[in-house]
Amino acid sequence: MKEPGKIKLANIPTPLEEIKFEGKTFLIKRDDLTGTELSGNKVRKLEYLIYQALKEKAEVIFTCGGDQSNHARATAIAAAKAGIKTKLFLWGSDSKAAEGNLFLDKFFGSEISYLNRKNYQEVNEIMFEERDALLRKGKRVFVIPEGGSTTLGIWGYISFIRELQKQVDLKKLEGICTAAGSGGTAAGLLLGAALLNFDLKIYAVNVLYSKEEIFTKIIRLAEGCALDYKLRCRINENNLVILDGYSNEGYKNISGDKLKLIKRFAQASGILFDPAYTGKAFTAYHENFLKKNKGKKIIFLHTGGLFGVFGKKKKYLSVN
Repeated sequence: MKEPGKIKLANIPTPLEEIKFEGKTFLIKRDDLTGTELSGNKVRKLEYLIYQALKEKAEVIFTCGGDQSNHARATAIAAAKAGIKTKLFLWGSDSKAAEGNLFLDKFFGSEISYLNRKNYQEVNEIMFEERDALLRKGKRVFVIPEGGSTTLGIWGYISFIRELQKQVDLKKLEGICTAAGSGGTAAGLLLGAALLNFDLKIYAVNVLYSKEEIFTKIIRLAEGCALDYKLRCRINENNLVILDGYSNEGYKNISGDKLKLIKRFAQASGILFDPAYTGKAFTAYHENFLKKNKGKKIIFLHTGGLFGVFGKKKKYLSVN
C-alpha cells in the first residue's frame, strides 16, 4: 500500500486517554489536540490536501462550510502556513463582531463569500464556476470540497487506524464512535480498518445530513478511495452504523439537554465539546454505550471544534 504524499501539520500521535465519568470508564482519542490554531480532525486530512495543492502550485485554495466551520478555519490557517491564499464560501452572514472560527478566518486573511442556505446547496457548482473564471485569467486554483472529504483527504483517517493500533489492541475493540458532518472521517476509519483487517464498527453520529444521505456519502468515499488508489480490501457496509436523531435541533444549534451533559462532562474531566459536532456525538455515545458500560470496547473520537464554542458562548453560559 503506497500512501499519498503529505506535509506535516498535525501534532500526532494524539493521546488515547482513559476517562472516568459518572461512575463509568471509557477511552477517548484526543484529536482535539492535533494543534492549537490547527486543532481537530480536519488537520489530518489537510496534510494530504495542502501537499497536493503545493504540488499543483496553487495560488489560491477554495473551500466551503458553515460560518463556524472547523474545516474552513483549519484550511485558512494551513494554507497561510503554506503561503497560499484562501477564499471561503460560507453558509451564513458577515459580522463585524465575528467570533470563533469566523474570527480566525478573517484574521488569517481569507476572502469570504457568504451564501444563504438555499445557495449553499449549490456551493460546489459556485466554487467550480469561480475556479474556471480564474483559470481563464491564468490563476491556479485548488478546490477542497466540504470538510476536506475527498478520496485524498480521507487518507488522514486511514493512517489514523495505524496510529491507534500502536496505542490499543484493536482486536479487543468493538468500534469507534465519531461525529459525521461531510463523512470523510468515518470513511477513512472504515477503509483503514478494512485495509488492516480489523473488524471494527464505525458508529457515525450524523449532525448535518440525513441518515440515508450520510451513509451513502461515507460508503461512496471509502469505495472511491479504494478504487482510486487500487487498495486491496473489501468494505463491509455492515460495519458502518449511523446513530441518528442527535441533531434534530439543526447543525448550527444545540439543545439544552445536550449542553447540560457537555457542562457536566467538562467540569468532571476538563474536556470541552463543541455545539455542532462533538457535543452531539458525545450525547449519542453517552446514551448508546457509556450508560451500558461499553466505554472500554468502543472508543470515542474527539474531533475538536473548540473555536465553535465561542460562537455559542451565551448559550453555554446560560445552561444550569
